[in-house]
Amino acid sequence: MDFDSVRVFIEVMKHGSFAAAARQRNMDPSSISRSISGLESQLGFRLFQRTTRKLSPTEAGNEYYQRVQNLMGEFDRASEAALDLVSLPTGTLRVTACTSFGQRVLAPILPKLRSQYPNLTLDLVLMDHHVDLVEENIDIAVRFGKRPEGDFVSSKLVPRRFHVCASPAYVKKLGAPSHPSDLENLDCLLFSMPGYRSSWKFRNQSNVDIKVPVSGHLLVSHGLTMTACAISGLGPALLPDWLCRDEINNGLLIDLFPDYQCTATDFDTAAWLVYPSRAYLPSKVRIFVDFLKAEIEGHA
Repeated sequence: MDFDSVRVFIEVMKHGSFAAAARQRNMDPSSISRSISGLESQLGFRLFQRTTRKLSPTEAGNEYYQRVQNLMGEFDRASEAALDLVSLPTGTLRVTACTSFGQRVLAPILPKLRSQYPNLTLDLVLMDHHVDLVEENIDIAVRFGKRPEGDFVSSKLVPRRFHVCASPAYVKKLGAPSHPSDLENLDCLLFSMPGYRSSWKFRNQSNVDIKVPVSGHLLVSHGLTMTACAISGLGPALLPDWLCRDEINNGLLIDLFPDYQCTATDFDTAAWLVYPSRAYLPSKVRIFVDFLKAEIEGHA
């Protein structure tokens, strides 16, 4: 039995078409079709009914899929477990995160990762929206907020802290607000996602919370672009620490309320490492989790 053809069949079933499976595997659709035809010849029955407009599994194809997907998963895990005992991590690790986190946090530490694990191929899937971890064959995701829910394993990477920042030029021109409530009268820079563009929350050292309405004429959907806009003096911005820590330290931005905790949604949120629940966790995932935690904690 050609196991790779079985894997191709599983991909076609998951994605619903030869073209989608071809994109996932970086293959030509005609190669997918030949692989399925070859598997059908080996099995002695048709897996799909094909027309020019529709591809649908046969009854036998559905039954075969239900049984073989679990068997192939067990086979792959057995191979991974044995390989982990005798070699450094190898294969492809698919990691998803938002684009700004990929640029600002992941990219600078990749040379060290590559040096330590030269046989590991890293596939960075950088998106500013959540992708389906199972559907997209993601090994690990970086997610922000409260602990993620669902049938996944989640491990806290680092607490998430926000700062309201403005450039020295902005502060020199308009003055620094003396209290968070002063922001209500300023033209603020706003993240365009819901929940971030109407109010910001502050908590003082006595654990008293206040909610401040905010408004502005510039909405931005990309974190690094928001940082750049704040540096350019376009107004105060609410930024996570990993997008403004260096800029505050080198004087490009001023933390307007250093004595307050602040957020747009919830306090006590974090960056989380999330991965599908599996009976066996490949070493490539374990080493990436340990590596990223060590690097982030070392620079926190």
